[in-house]
Amino acid sequence: MAKAKTVYVCASCGYETARWMGRCPECGEWNTLSEQLREEEKKLPEKKLRRDPGTDAAAMRIEDIPDDNIARLSCGIGELDRVLGGGVVEGALMLVGGDPGIGKSTLLTQVCANMAEAGMRVLYVSGEESARQIKMRANRLGAAGSGFFVLSENDLNIVERRMEQLSPEVMVVDSIQTMYLPEMASAPGSVSQVRECSSRLMRLGKASGCRTFLVGHVTKEGSIAGPRVLEHMVDAVLYFEGDRQHQYRLLRAVKNRFGSVNELGMFEMAEEGMVEVGNASEVLLSERAHDASGSVVMCAMEGSRPLLTDVQALVAPTVLGNPRRMASGVDQGRLALLLAVLEKRAGLRLFDKDVYINIAGGMTLTEPAADLALCAAVASSLWNVNVPKNAAVVGEVGLSGEIRAIAQAERRMRECMRLGFDMLVLPKGNMKGLRVPEGMNAIGVETLPQALSALGLARRSRE
Repeated sequence: MAKAKTVYVCASCGYETARWMGRCPECGEWNTLSEQLREEEKKLPEKKLRRDPGTDAAAMRIEDIPDDNIARLSCGIGELDRVLGGGVVEGALMLVGGDPGIGKSTLLTQVCANMAEAGMRVLYVSGEESARQIKMRANRLGAAGSGFFVLSENDLNIVERRMEQLSPEVMVVDSIQTMYLPEMASAPGSVSQVRECSSRLMRLGKASGCRTFLVGHVTKEGSIAGPRVLEHMVDAVLYFEGDRQHQYRLLRAVKNRFGSVNELGMFEMAEEGMVEVGNASEVLLSERAHDASGSVVMCAMEGSRPLLTDVQALVAPTVLGNPRRMASGVDQGRLALLLAVLEKRAGLRLFDKDVYINIAGGMTLTEPAADLALCAAVASSLWNVNVPKNAAVVGEVGLSGEIRAIAQAERRMRECMRLGFDMLVLPKGNMKGLRVPEGMNAIGVETLPQALSALGLARRSRE
């Protein structure tokens, strides 16, 4: 009987050592080494490979490579196609991650059903659910199709044989952490198993042209469980975000070799599955309070899509020695910087106030164009003065209080006009060459006090 030995494996990079260490010497991460039992593998006679490794391809001049357009296949879900860059590329390997119960399996079941109805052969491999469980979900979603095959298996060797028999054009593996290779001594979900199974699926997909979706579990920090090399191997990494207690879900691409990583897809979780939200701006503003101070509309750009979001602020007197600064949907450090600029350049007294920021709808604003809306919301709440309900605000705020130009100002303006916001406060640097639609009142500002004055939030004498 083979002896078992204890090794410590880093969950981030796969580094192995015979003793435990607090910090991995390979990747520098803390507390990532976990104990694993590993049997000493018996030395087996070498087997001849069924085929030589590699492709034996010849080097080509870059001008001799044909300029073929990448053929994309629609998933039947417009929001997913948008995030992927227009559809699924032949032979692509895509990783979909998200919290448990967020809707990953539901969305991919709908994708399989749509492609099967389009006449394609689809294979759904599940290492977590039985075939009957998948059938129950498919019935709830109304998914059908003679080309929709289901396989409940976590042995990758068997999956490979079934894949060779069926020759699917689309395959879903739910999840990659449950797949394992029996010839490896480590347990399913370990770093070595996830790495080798992903590498095998990548080779199979590239050789056969099968479009493969991998479902990935996430850690409590929100990152994909397993080695970091998993995200490097795949062609696209998609994250499903949202609160399970709310009906809206956001799909983002953090890596995409065939398109932009700035696109955003929005879905609503309904009884019949994931329903696309076509007019996301209208949904995000549907419950906005029009008669409350501290609420400002801002037009953000998510890739090629302009989205109107409600930026909310609440400023209240504090009884603590250190006032609270809490933000949801914006960077905490950026908020502290903007509050300092408001005190220094606009004369707002905030050192004895608690400040709370929230971006309605679960949105996250990362672009600097949200600075001016955040400042206006804080000033509106501090002085308890409402911003005009037909006004929208965009602009980047510098440390000296200047308002800097932003990108795609004209597209933002058209989206504001489409939803009935006919007043837009924006940087004066964007006014040059800007085509203002009829009926739109575009106000260019150079400094933060000018912007607050244009919104009716000029500094009050009582302050």
